[in-house]
Amino acid sequence: MIRLSRRQCLAALATAVAGRGQTVLPEKEPEPEDYACPMDRDFRSSKPGVCPRCGMKLVLKLPESVEYRLEVTHEPPVLMPGQPAVLTFRALHPTTGKPASRFLIVHEKLMHLFVVSENLEVFMHVHPVAQPDGSFQLPIRFPNGGIYRMLADFYPEGSTPQLALETVFVKGSSPATHLEPALAPFKAENMTARLRLDPEAPLAGFETKMFFDLDPCERLEPYLGAWGHMLAASSDLIDMLHMHPFLADPAKGTMQFNAIFPRAGLYRVWTQFQRDGVVNTIVFTVPVKAL
Repeated sequence: MIRLSRRQCLAALATAVAGRGQTVLPEKEPEPEDYACPMDRDFRSSKPGVCPRCGMKLVLKLPESVEYRLEVTHEPPVLMPGQPAVLTFRALHPTTGKPASRFLIVHEKLMHLFVVSENLEVFMHVHPVAQPDGSFQLPIRFPNGGIYRMLADFYPEGSTPQLALETVFVKGSSPATHLEPALAPFKAENMTARLRLDPEAPLAGFETKMFFDLDPCERLEPYLGAWGHMLAASSDLIDMLHMHPFLADPAKGTMQFNAIFPRAGLYRVWTQFQRDGVVNTIVFTVPVKAL
């Protein structure tokens, strides 16, 4: 007995029917399921899993990205340096204006908040606490007066991860700082970091590869679900970038971030790595040139 394959059977059927003036289309192969990382949207897979860059769970048929607005209120109404205050955050839907009430976890937290002072000397990576009404609250003391720029990272249920900027004003002013390029090895709590740039002179609008060599590299650990967290802020606080390693080799102590600095100027870059249970905050100041 001769057995025909499924493909041969379909071909024979198509020939037989074509003889009667009809056309049979070949059976369409099923398309692979489209899984994507909600944070690194360019990473896609045909299978479920987690993103190799940031560790987030891949999502099937990720919805289109929309930008929520971040509303910030505070008590007391006038913020004073050194005095306790409470910030309240609400994520407002871009079309309805209604506050989101349910959120998904992003790197082990429901909300990450980066706070930077206008002189770029104060840096905080903190986590406001979710409230029953869907808002978030953060007790805080601002060390100095002046402008503080805040970048919130959150993930409303049914949408996509968000990065939203806001500003608060604290009465008084911050000590003046003269910002200059700073690329020398940086000694943090229990490691020293060296930074290599490719190209050596970053250009605005083009990708810059940033390689961090960490010493010692023994007992490096993920921090909040990733091998590192980076925040880059322009000297005028207009642009703020939040990134995770594009490639990580903890055994060698090498972490690669890929950044596109939008404008020429100086950027203060804070990067956090965890080693032996200690979070190290590494600080560099990167000059970026115009093309």
